[in-house]
Amino acid sequence: MSTGLPPAGTHDRLKELSGLKELARQGPDPGATERQHAKGKLTARERIELLLDGGSFTEIEPLRIHRATGLGLEARRYYTDGVITGWGTVEGRTVFVCAHDFRILGGTLGEAHAEKIHKIMDMAVAAGAPLVSLNDGAGARIQEGVLAQAGYGGIFRRHSRASGVIPQISVILGPCAGGASYGPALTDFVFTVRDLSQMFITGPDVVQAVTGAEVTLNGLGGADVHAEVSGVAHFLYDDEETCLAEVRYLLSLLPSNNRELPPAVSCGDPADRLCEAVLDLVPADGNRSYDIRRVIGELVDDGDFMEVHAGWAPNIVCALARMDGQTVGVVANQPTVMAGVLDIKASEKGARFVQFCDAFSVPLVTLVDVPGFLPGVDQEHEGIIRHGAKLLYAYCNATVPRVSVVLRKAYGGAYIVMDSRSIGADVALAWPGNEIAVMGAEGAANVVFRRDIAEAEDPEAMRRQKIEEYRRELVHPYYAAERGLVDDVIDPRETRATLIRTLAMLRAKDAEPPRRKHGNPPH
Repeated sequence: MSTGLPPAGTHDRLKELSGLKELARQGPDPGATERQHAKGKLTARERIELLLDGGSFTEIEPLRIHRATGLGLEARRYYTDGVITGWGTVEGRTVFVCAHDFRILGGTLGEAHAEKIHKIMDMAVAAGAPLVSLNDGAGARIQEGVLAQAGYGGIFRRHSRASGVIPQISVILGPCAGGASYGPALTDFVFTVRDLSQMFITGPDVVQAVTGAEVTLNGLGGADVHAEVSGVAHFLYDDEETCLAEVRYLLSLLPSNNRELPPAVSCGDPADRLCEAVLDLVPADGNRSYDIRRVIGELVDDGDFMEVHAGWAPNIVCALARMDGQTVGVVANQPTVMAGVLDIKASEKGARFVQFCDAFSVPLVTLVDVPGFLPGVDQEHEGIIRHGAKLLYAYCNATVPRVSVVLRKAYGGAYIVMDSRSIGADVALAWPGNEIAVMGAEGAANVVFRRDIAEAEDPEAMRRQKIEEYRRELVHPYYAAERGLVDDVIDPRETRATLIRTLAMLRAKDAEPPRRKHGNPPH
């Protein structure tokens, strides 16, 4: 794109510059914005306006154009090259952003496009500020060949090196196919919008050609699929406005980088508030279910928390919240789903969340009500041992403040994995109805007293007697406390106050890990 000879006067130059900047903002095709809106989608610039504080965005390289020739590209050189990059603020704190502009070359990635993203990623790491990627592009620019592929490689390398250094958030607001989908997979959180977001390695046409299966774009890689089936997406919303508002909320809970603590806010919810409702929310009968999210709501500030991966592996709940104005990460078994057992998906979900919290100095609160790991041939054959070990490894490796509370059941290896005292919880608490044991009294009695029960005149009466004997000797609420495996048995109504006092005590915790290049976590 040529602008001709430069005007002679300064005012003329400024007028020309203003015109070029306006062309970069509007794009080369006046109808492209209308077509984007007709699809029910916002433009890249409209998205940035919703994400950032008003008037805070500073754009870089708005006049960048590609250098490619051949296959008609030399006639299609447009300012921004299909991606808008820069920085602004969210609640006054710096955030870097890159947004694919589908109106220009379909938001495809070529050499210049990729270099703009590389630059903004490097700037985000250097400045120690979060990076938000607004994805809405048709993938690699085929006409630029291997240069586009190399551009993706540079993005992936930067995502990997920035992991655990700055928060990285991907928002999928259109297609994200092929190699492009690996970028979001390397970030900390993936946000999606129903009926807009689409992610897949190979599209429906290729799937049908290779496997014969017919599937739609949304059926293959839509937002619901990734939020509930694959686990690729952490959050799912019905519209872009709500989605971007929630990205802002998530950023408000997180530190800007791994050298800072999460921001604290003033809190009107009393730190010593008694949680009377939990007495009725959690049944004393360990076989009855309840919604752990209601318990979390009672414990955290103003009942407000942000659940991560709500639709995937729902037998474990992971959430970010505040307690006395301080950000915490909550991990909790969910008795309403599969009785709260740990399985492969739940272990992976919990492990990733624990690792994120540890990377960014977010204290961990673990609420335990777990009957064990899910038994079954499929679970064993699919590797529950190595997948379950991921959650164990994540907790053992975490150096942030860690407090666990056993609400009811805590059986077998699952008890150990759920941040027990033995794997490094700083403080382990329990409610008076806790049952901490190798297994439930019923199952244990059947194993330990198998012969006595079989030889008894009344086997059922003997079984009941032995169950009560086992429970009295090994599963009573104070057994673990008497042996130092639980630091205190507390009144459930005082859980919030106790957690807040404990986390305040641990705020300056200093636990340097051993020197090593990195660990080798279970695969």
